[in-house]
Amino acid sequence: MSVDHIRYDLLAQEALRSVVRRVLQDVAKTGLPGEHHFYISFDTRAPGVRLSPRMLEKYPEEMTIVLQHQFWDLIVTDTTFEVGLSFGGIPERLLVPFSALKGFFDPSVKFGLQFELAANESEAEESDDSPFEAPRSANAPAPLKPARGAASEPVLASAVPTAASQTAATGQDAGPDAGERPASGAQVVQLDVFRNKK
Repeated sequence: MSVDHIRYDLLAQEALRSVVRRVLQDVAKTGLPGEHHFYISFDTRAPGVRLSPRMLEKYPEEMTIVLQHQFWDLIVTDTTFEVGLSFGGIPERLLVPFSALKGFFDPSVKFGLQFELAANESEAEESDDSPFEAPRSANAPAPLKPARGAASEPVLASAVPTAASQTAATGQDAGPDAGERPASGAQVVQLDVFRNKK
């Protein structure tokens, strides 16, 4: 099989990250439209991520933030976004490069994107026969519809939050939808769609 010297997989990832960048740029200018809100997962160990030592200790590998009611001073550049959030009543400032993104989910319209990080690309090439799976915490139950009013508390899961992680992070009950999967109309784009299998 021929070698992909163009690296369409990397080009596709960058194109999908630009969707998130554009959405956040619009929100920074005009605020969240309608019922839209976002769950954004990222690798806390990725180069360029800036968190307080307290947050890095609590989330040493992956973190999911919610941009809905309680966030401020969203600044978006070509390579990063920066935002103020409250965690347990303590204000924090986060800086996240788009290259650190692992997932983006807008539950209001059931739209989601999942990303592979640069460190995982060589592993994916070595084992291209294994299907791509979204990153999840070891004890995460099946995905469900996010509860409204989840504020900006992080959860240890993929871009689709779970009942257990919402309760642990926000102190809120996940509600009557606990354990229910998103409706069949959900759109989650996986990058392996663009990659040829060897």
